[in-house]
Amino acid sequence: MNREELNRAVEAALAGDWHQAHTIVQQDEHDPMACWIHAVLHKIEGDTWNSRYWYARTDHHYEERDDPLAELRAILDQLARNTE
Repeated sequence: MNREELNRAVEAALAGDWHQAHTIVQQDEHDPMACWIHAVLHKIEGDTWNSRYWYARTDHHYEERDDPLAELRAILDQLARNTE
């Protein structure tokens, strides 16, 4: 999944559009960054089991951060560093 789409997903989530963000990231279940975003979205939703499932597909863990919005901002920062 390209970084522009991932950025759009995070921006949508930060704007409160969970559905749009989810629609974007569920298009690629093999991209680790999409899986990370997907995990955070389910954390926001309160679906712990599903969130942990998606975290298991990444190098990150459910307990790593308490604040999912801060985690989304960290993802944006990482996406920006990966495109420079």
